[in-house]
Amino acid sequence: MDSDSESGPAGPSRRNGVNVKAEVKVKAERAANGRARSQRARVDTDEEEDTGRGGRRSSRRQQEESEDEEEDEEGGSPRGNKRQRVNGNGDARSSRAPTEDAEGDEDEDEDEDDGAPTDVLPKTQTLPRDVDGFIPGSIVRIQLRNFVTYDYVEFRPGAHLNMIVGPNGTGKSSIACAIALGLNFPAKVLGRASEINAFVKNGTESGYIEIELKGPAGKPNLVIKRSLSAKNKKTSFTLNGQPATGNEVSIKMAELNVQVENLCSFLPQDKVSSFAHMTPQQLLVETQKAAGDPNLSSWFETLKVEGKQLKEALQKLKEDEDAAKQMEERNANIEKEVERFKERQKIEQEIAVLELLVQLAQFRQVSQDFAVAKAEQRKAHGKMMGLKERNAPAHALEKELEKAAKKATERRDNQKKSMKAKAESLKKLQQKSEDLDSTSEEVISQLESLKKNEKDRIRNIKVKESDLERIQTEMDKPGPNLPDPAALAEEQKQLNLERNALGQERDETHNQMRTAVQQKVDAKAEIDRAKESLEKLDSTDSKKLHLLQKWDKDTYDSVIWLRRNKDKFKQQVFEPPILSVTVSNLDYAAYVEAGFNATQMKSFVAQSKEDLDTLNHYINDTTKALGRNVRVATWWRPFNPDTVPPAPLSPDQMQEIGFEGYINDYITYDPGMEYYLKKELSLHRIAVTRNPRIDVAKAMQAYGNVGGGTFINGFTINNVTRSRYGRKAVGNMTRDLGKPKNFIVPPVDTNRKRELEETIVERQQEHDLADELKQELQVKMNDILVKDKDIRDRADIIKARKAEIAKEAQRVNHLKARQTRLQNELKALLRKPPIDEERATLKKKLIKVAKERIELAKRYTTVAEVLYEEQVLCTKAGLEFIQSIANHTALKALCAVKDDKYQAAQVAFNAAHTKYAALKARLNEVMEEAQKKMPLLPPELQDKAQEVEDQRNQYDKEVKAALKEGRPPPSADGIELRTTDELMVDLDTQRTNLEMNINTNPGVVEEYEKRQRDIKQLQRTIKEIQKKVAKHNQKIKMHKDKWFPALQKLVDSIGKRFSAAFDRIGCAGEIRIKEDEDFEQWAIEIYVKFRDTEKLQLLTGQRQSGGERSLTTILYLMSLTEEARAPFSLVDEINQGMDQRAERVVHNSMVDVTCKEDSAQYFLITPKLLTDLNYHERMKVLCVNNGEWLPEERGLGNMMNMIEGYVQRNKETRGARSA
Repeated sequence: MDSDSESGPAGPSRRNGVNVKAEVKVKAERAANGRARSQRARVDTDEEEDTGRGGRRSSRRQQEESEDEEEDEEGGSPRGNKRQRVNGNGDARSSRAPTEDAEGDEDEDEDEDDGAPTDVLPKTQTLPRDVDGFIPGSIVRIQLRNFVTYDYVEFRPGAHLNMIVGPNGTGKSSIACAIALGLNFPAKVLGRASEINAFVKNGTESGYIEIELKGPAGKPNLVIKRSLSAKNKKTSFTLNGQPATGNEVSIKMAELNVQVENLCSFLPQDKVSSFAHMTPQQLLVETQKAAGDPNLSSWFETLKVEGKQLKEALQKLKEDEDAAKQMEERNANIEKEVERFKERQKIEQEIAVLELLVQLAQFRQVSQDFAVAKAEQRKAHGKMMGLKERNAPAHALEKELEKAAKKATERRDNQKKSMKAKAESLKKLQQKSEDLDSTSEEVISQLESLKKNEKDRIRNIKVKESDLERIQTEMDKPGPNLPDPAALAEEQKQLNLERNALGQERDETHNQMRTAVQQKVDAKAEIDRAKESLEKLDSTDSKKLHLLQKWDKDTYDSVIWLRRNKDKFKQQVFEPPILSVTVSNLDYAAYVEAGFNATQMKSFVAQSKEDLDTLNHYINDTTKALGRNVRVATWWRPFNPDTVPPAPLSPDQMQEIGFEGYINDYITYDPGMEYYLKKELSLHRIAVTRNPRIDVAKAMQAYGNVGGGTFINGFTINNVTRSRYGRKAVGNMTRDLGKPKNFIVPPVDTNRKRELEETIVERQQEHDLADELKQELQVKMNDILVKDKDIRDRADIIKARKAEIAKEAQRVNHLKARQTRLQNELKALLRKPPIDEERATLKKKLIKVAKERIELAKRYTTVAEVLYEEQVLCTKAGLEFIQSIANHTALKALCAVKDDKYQAAQVAFNAAHTKYAALKARLNEVMEEAQKKMPLLPPELQDKAQEVEDQRNQYDKEVKAALKEGRPPPSADGIELRTTDELMVDLDTQRTNLEMNINTNPGVVEEYEKRQRDIKQLQRTIKEIQKKVAKHNQKIKMHKDKWFPALQKLVDSIGKRFSAAFDRIGCAGEIRIKEDEDFEQWAIEIYVKFRDTEKLQLLTGQRQSGGERSLTTILYLMSLTEEARAPFSLVDEINQGMDQRAERVVHNSMVDVTCKEDSAQYFLITPKLLTDLNYHERMKVLCVNNGEWLPEERGLGNMMNMIEGYVQRNKETRGARSA
């Protein structure tokens, strides 16, 4: 709450201060001893929401929850600055660290804490009560300075039930906030602002929370002080006056078993609804933490871990057993193939050995043959070389005669070449003489033909002249009767005019048709585009459905079921707002979403109680709809418009402040949804503006005048409240506006949809009109085509007549051209020279040829004489050549006789050498083959083959030695003496055996052997897993035998009290344990019924009303109280929404339960009390008297003094009456 006072309780000049709150005791008890004020040391630290949580969580759980709490939560504060992280453990920084620079401190602390192991917070049960009545860990004193609504306050609660009473807005719930934050629990447990500096009172720079907790018997109390700063989010702790870290405080809380995070032990005002929203599994976990055997939680965690590991082990065991069985079956199927393969391998090895032995036998045989051939080759070579030496002199003389013969041959050939050249020259002269003779005959022939040519020229002249006369006669004849070209041209011109006019008409009609067709196409395209746009608009629903499916599969499946089963309901059941509500302007999507929480966004809205029951029956209560258990939010309330408050601001006020409208103005929905949106969400009361700079104070005042409400400016959500007491101060709690997630799908624009539908109708009309116009134009075009055909026919006639005229002109032109050609030819004949001149020319040529022939005859005679001389020389050279050849031939014949013996020796040598070379090559070949085959054998077969060969070689040496020495040969036992042929027979036999053995894929054998190894490994793994399964089962049984009886005892105890409490108010309630194979799914389920006509129904956050949920919550917590282990518990305004009868029963029951001698400390915060309630002497009532104004005079308004005065006056009155 806003306040301007900063003075303390004893200040004489107080203006708007806050008095120390009066304490009213039913049983007078005072604190025996004062508490010395602890030394105060300010230590800057970064307030983390994930600081140590207490001893009920293992280090692993601490880490997981710390990571969860690091996520940003929805909410904010008036001061929205982001704070800096100190370290990952949430520890506060010790004051002993350097503090000159804030950033340096943070860095140093990060270095100091990084990598440090998280302290394991031990589990602990409630410690024994001390002589003053307090249980260790319970709250003895609370002091606040500048905290939320308080300037300064200090009070001391009692050891049992503490009822904190006061009007709304005075700061009752702030006490719950102080307890949680002062003991280093995160702000999120309060459901309010998440920033620690938001709790410093407005107008002040700093504050603190000081809480004194009862210490163990015989030990001093624990005083925890937490300092806060409004400027930043840093904070510091002290323990008994000494600087401490947040983790150290959390460890102390764990030792004392303080459970502020457990809704079963600490239920702030803003978390009351969260209790009903807890899943049954969460309720089981929180209940075990809060009550019963202190080992319940650890046993349960062990069971969950062991159960999960057992499930994984059994799954792995089944998989491995199935795999081993399958592999054994597969190996059994191929075992015969493997045996056959091994037999084949044995045969192949025998064949390889035989092949090698064959090669070795062949090598021995070839070696022997090679030795014989080598000796024969050497002997033949010696004989051949002896004969060659004896024949050498004769061969030398034969070579000399051969050289002489070659020289004689060269002389004869040279002489023949010379003579041949002279003969060739003589031949050329003779050819030239013959050519001249031909020329002479040709000239004589030309002379003889001159007369004949002259006669032919005269005859040709006469023929040409006759042809010219006929052509002239043909040209002078009159032509055929042809039309007048001018008239024909005029007729053509008129026809062209008609054609042009008709073409223009055809083009216009064609253009009109094209326009009509284009209009038709355009209209069809417009229709298609409009239909496509309509389909896109309709697809918005599918986008929203897809968004819902990713968010909440159960709600999505329920929507699909509802759409298919609308006939089961009397009235329309509306789908969740995420589907049925549309944001008309996406700029306001974030503002609209701010008006919904997750449950409201997914709630089905019914219009009648009967439809609500039907919906719950099919979806929530049974598995008929979806085939599985689900929890879906549903809503229905009796229609009563009077319960819907009006809009808080008038249009003029909205405009004056700067609001743009209410959330309701920016959404579209079915009218049947209006009651839900107004009654449940009050969307018509949440004003919004995108301008962050409006006058927030004026908006707060306007909302405060109507009792409070919510408005949004820019990116800030403002929750305005107004106190109903004193000066009715107005308060404002702010948080940041989140980004839209669910309404970001573009809305369906109904106007656009209507425009598209109208466009389709209009364009369809245009399409039809264009089609009609096209048909009319087509008829017109057909008429034009008929006229065009008539014009073309007439044009063809004119064309034919023009062709006749052209043909006649062509005939005349042809005659003229022929006439011209004949005239030119006639002129050429007339210009030809006379015959005498040509005759004289030919005679001169004939005389010239005769002279040339005489000169050529002289040259021919000279060359013939030279040729004769050459012939004599050539004859002489030929005779010398014959003599030389004869000498050489005779000697060569003599040498040939001598060489016959040599040739015979050479042939014998060549034969021996060929045999030698062949055997040598064969020997190398056999040796190489043996060398190649030897490495291919396995090592043991190589050794065996080498041993056999060595034995045979040794045997052969011994046989040779025995023969040489004349003694008997050695024994052949164990010696491989088979010949090559015998080995080949055995080899063929084994090859036949191999062919009879069907070939098996080697991969099958490899697969078989690998699978055998895998089977052995799997069998070892299965034995290990079976041991693990047995170990897990044994451990689960051991822990379950401890855990389940203790849990059953706890639930039976709670259930007995819970059912009795419901019986007292005429209702029914049960607590049940839901068992499951998976320990993660074990749960505590609360079943209640508030009407005789109903059956017991599971408590959910949606099915029951707010008052029913509150009543169930407090009765469960009361039933849990006697079993609780926490040193103190707190509930805040749990009676809101209850009727008087239920509230009275709850109050009286709470007094009975919490005021027992062995009950722990309990805080009940409430703004109101009924009259004539039961009270107990162990109760303590704390009245919060806090507001903007208090009297200046000290002591005035002190409620304790007022009560003591009232008691004193009653005593005096009774004494006077008795006197």
